[in-house]
Amino acid sequence: MTRNISREELKEKMDRGEEFFLVDTLEEPYYRHSHLPGAINIPVEQIGRAPEAIPDKGAEIVVYCMDPP
Repeated sequence: MTRNISREELKEKMDRGEEFFLVDTLEEPYYRHSHLPGAINIPVEQIGRAPEAIPDKGAEIVVYCMDPP
């Protein structure tokens, strides 16, 4: 199932300590500059490596991309 969540919903999930994989799709230099705590970096052109980065196939995954700085 796929759905969009707001920034506020994501913050609430993080504040509650919910377990999920947070994936940042920015290019690596932008990820280094600014990313959310706990996020793993999988740039869009490398999305094929997601299965190795997220081995739990049943896990909730939240994917985000922000405008580069």
